[in-house]
Amino acid sequence: MTGDQTKLLEELTKRLRNAFGESLVSVVLYGSGATGEMHGKFSDLNVLCVLKSITPLELKRAEGTFHWWHSFENPSPLLLTEDEFRNGTDCFPIEFHDIAESHRVLAGADVVKDLVIDDAFYRGQVEHELRAKLLRLRQKAGGMLSDKAALLRLMTESVSTFANLARHSLRLAGHAAPLQKREAIGACATQFGIDPAPFYTLLDLRSGAASARKTDPPELLGEYMQQIEVLTAAVDRLAKG
Repeated sequence: MTGDQTKLLEELTKRLRNAFGESLVSVVLYGSGATGEMHGKFSDLNVLCVLKSITPLELKRAEGTFHWWHSFENPSPLLLTEDEFRNGTDCFPIEFHDIAESHRVLAGADVVKDLVIDDAFYRGQVEHELRAKLLRLRQKAGGMLSDKAALLRLMTESVSTFANLARHSLRLAGHAAPLQKREAIGACATQFGIDPAPFYTLLDLRSGAASARKTDPPELLGEYMQQIEVLTAAVDRLAKG
């Protein structure tokens, strides 16, 4: 994380404290900002705020801070009440595992420390997200096959999501789930038999380690979608194993 990003988070924390006052329980950074794997235009600073209550009054108090935060092209902070944070883990196990594994407390209590995640619907959520994101990828790609630059950007923007779902697929199967995207894809190649090449290419393009001029986007799309299908089938089989 850069010094500018650190200062930005410090300013956000100050503004959130001013906005929410005694209702603020915790401010937590999670995702790529917490793992140190941020890549410029492809990464956001993801922040969770746990509050004692969330009413229109709290939302109104935060409106200016949210507008300011959006001006840096970051998503709005995720707002949860203490009860939602403790009891919503069964609905969002992917998100809660992500927060538990990679987070940094910016203010208030460490609400993540003793968090117990209910995995009753975990496998179903991972398969649902894989299928839904693949369908979305197809829908968007169908409208830009002739625009190679747009198609390539679509894939490079999506690879982080699929790499994260690959990591959750490993966890579901009882394997080590590396936090780093490349390592997670490599582990899926070993455990599930996917070809990691299209993922590696997109990660290299995302980081600037590869040149888009040497890439055929439609061909890469075909390879990419095929391997997502292989991974999805592997997760589907976990339900029947």
